[in-house]
Amino acid sequence: MKRYQDMLDLPHHVSKTRKRMSGAERAAQFAPFSALTGYEELIAETGRLTDGKKELGETQREILDQRIRILQEAGEGTAVAVTVFVPDEYKEGGRYEIRTGILKKIEETERCIRFMDGTRIRFEDIYGIEAGLFPDDE
Repeated sequence: MKRYQDMLDLPHHVSKTRKRMSGAERAAQFAPFSALTGYEELIAETGRLTDGKKELGETQREILDQRIRILQEAGEGTAVAVTVFVPDEYKEGGRYEIRTGILKKIEETERCIRFMDGTRIRFEDIYGIEAGLFPDDE
């Protein structure tokens, strides 16, 4: 211990040519190295599950067609909740979401429902429609 006693009282060296490192920069020197950048994200993406698009039966299609006609007759301003299939951007399949909004119009030539906020839902992506106008006995 006495061998280095003379160094203990010396001032801390400060470089004249290099700026002082921040604590974050110093910590980054000791961070674990990842040779496979993006590998963990790729594994998570591969493990993410998607749903297949369900085929509607004839009865379900008739019910949806009837509900679309009822909405068209009711006109603008009706509150609607539409269950819609949203295809996945990266892999086969997708997921079902419920989109809610106020009906602006049914566009038969475009085959879509348009909400007041500009959202458009294609008829072929619709799995279900709910609104206060429909009878509950289906």
